Amino acid sequence: MQAPVLVLKDSLKRESGNKVHHGNIQASKAVADIIRTTLGPRSMLKMLLDAAGGIVVTNDGNAILRELDLAHPAAKSMIELSRTQDEEVGDGTTSVIVLAGEMLHVAEAFIEKNYHPTVICRAYNKALEDAIAVLDKIAMTVDVKDRATMLGLVKSCIGTKFTSQFGDLIADLAIDATTTVGVDLGQGLREVDIKKYIKIEKVPGGQLEDSKVLKGVMFNKDVVAPGKMRRKILNPRIILLDCPLEYKKGENQTNAELLREEDWSVLLKMEEEYIENLCVQILKFKPDLVITEKGLSDLACHYFSKAGVSAIRRLRKTDNNRIAKACGAIIVNRPDELQESDVGTGAGLFEVKKIGDEFFAFIVECKDPKACTVLLRGASKDLLNEVERNLQDAMSVARNIIKNPKLVPGGGATELTVSAMLKQKSSSIEGIEKWPYEAAAIAFEAIPRTLAQNCGVNVIRTMTALQGKHANGENTWIGIDGNTGEIADMKERKIWDSYSVKAQAFKTAIEAACMLLRIDDIVSGIKKKQAPGAGQAPSKPKIEEEGDADNEQMIPE
Repeated sequence: MQAPVLVLKDSLKRESGNKVHHGNIQASKAVADIIRTTLGPRSMLKMLLDAAGGIVVTNDGNAILRELDLAHPAAKSMIELSRTQDEEVGDGTTSVIVLAGEMLHVAEAFIEKNYHPTVICRAYNKALEDAIAVLDKIAMTVDVKDRATMLGLVKSCIGTKFTSQFGDLIADLAIDATTTVGVDLGQGLREVDIKKYIKIEKVPGGQLEDSKVLKGVMFNKDVVAPGKMRRKILNPRIILLDCPLEYKKGENQTNAELLREEDWSVLLKMEEEYIENLCVQILKFKPDLVITEKGLSDLACHYFSKAGVSAIRRLRKTDNNRIAKACGAIIVNRPDELQESDVGTGAGLFEVKKIGDEFFAFIVECKDPKACTVLLRGASKDLLNEVERNLQDAMSVARNIIKNPKLVPGGGATELTVSAMLKQKSSSIEGIEKWPYEAAAIAFEAIPRTLAQNCGVNVIRTMTALQGKHANGENTWIGIDGNTGEIADMKERKIWDSYSVKAQAFKTAIEAACMLLRIDDIVSGIKKKQAPGAGQAPSKPKIEEEGDADNEQMIPE
C-alpha cells in the first residue's frame, strides 16, 4: 500500500483566490430539487428503497434525506441540515433545504461577477439578523391552555403531511400526549420530554380511528404464569424492581466439594431460602403486580402466584421508567430497600389484552400520569410508519408551542413579509453588500413559490399578486392556501407556524449557505479503489510528460 496521494488540480494556475467550488452549489441545488416537491399540503410522496430492501413511502423531508446515499460532500452537508432541524424543532425539515438551496442559487450570479464569498456571507448574515427581527415583530403570542388554538396550530403543521386526510385525529393524539407528559419547571416554563416519556406502539390491524392516547402505558409482555396469575387487577399496587429474583450464580467458576449427601440438600435449601426471602420482603408490601427488568425464577413465580400477585419479567428499562412515571412508583434496586413510598398506587387498572396475536399489558386509567403510550392502529406497516413519523412531527410542534408560545403566519406569508421588509431595507445599505442582501431577500420567496408550484396554480401570476399585497410590508397574514392555491388570509384559514420552527429554519439555512459558499476546493484524501479485474494485468509505469507535471502537483502524505 502506498500512502494516499493528494492531487490538487490547477490550484496554482488560478489568478484570483475567490473562486467558489461550483460543484458544491450544483450538488446543493440537486438535493433541494429532490425535496422541493414535498413542500406543502398538496405535495407528492416519495417512495424510497432503504438499505434493507424494504420500502418507505413518505413526504417528510428528513425521512427522505435519511435514506439518500450521496457521495458528494456538499450534498451530505445539506442532508445534515434537515437532520439538525428535525432534532431541534421537529418540523420544517423540507423548508430548510429549499431555502438553503435557493440562497446558494442566488449567490451563484455574484460569484460569476467575481464577488468575494466573504462579502456575500456578510450580506447574508445581515439579512438573517433582520429577518429574525421581522419574525419577532409579526409573531403573536398564543394561549397554550386554549385547546382549539393548539389544535389549529398542530393541524396546520400536519396539514402538509400525508396523514392530513385523517383530519383532527393525529393532532388530537399529539396534543393529548404532550400535555400529559409536560412537567412544570416553575417560572411558567414547561419541559416536555417526547423521547423518554411518550412511547408510540404500532399495532397493525384495526382502523386508524382506533388509535388513542392511553392514560398510562402499555408494553408487549404477558404475565409470567398466565394460568395462575390474574390478568386484570383494579387499582393495583405496583412494585418496580431492577434486580433478578433468582439465585445469583457466582461471578467466576467455583467448585464446592460435598462429602455427605445431606450437604447437597442443604445447598439446595439455601438457594430456595434465599429466593423465599426475597419474595417475602416484596410480599410484605402487599403488591398486586411485581415488574422486574431482570429474570424471575420458577420458584419466585410460585411464591407470587400463591400470594395472588401477578409478575412480569425482563421488561425494557425505558418501559420501566415510563411505568414509574405513570403510576408514581419508584424503581427499586434491592428488595430489602423497599419502602411503602416506592409502591405505585396511581394506576386504575392493570390488564393483559390480546391484540392481533400478541399479548399486551396495559397499565391505564392513571390519576396523574407523567408518561403515556400512543397506541396506533392501522391497515399496513407502511401506513403505520408514516403515521408515526407525522405524529412525531406533530408532537414536536406541540412541544415547541408549549415551550415558546409564539406564532407566525404559515402558507409562505412569513417569508413574503420578511422578503418585502428586506427589500425595503436593502436600499439603505451602502457599498457592495447591498446586492447580495437584496438577493437574499428574493431568495426567501422560494418557499411561497414552491408552495404555489405544488398546488398546480399559475406560479407567476400568484407570486406577482402576493408580492403586490406584501409590497410595503403590510398584509402580513396574506399567503397561499396550499390546498386550493388561492391567495388568502392565513388568520382566517388558521394556517400557522410555530415561531421557533421558522426562526430555526432561517438560521440553519443561511448559516449553511454561508458555509458552503466559503469552500473553494474539495481535496480528497481517499485512495480510489481499483476496479475488480484491473489488478491482474501488470500496470505499465506511467511516464509523466512535462505537460502533466505542470498542472498536477503531487503531495505525498
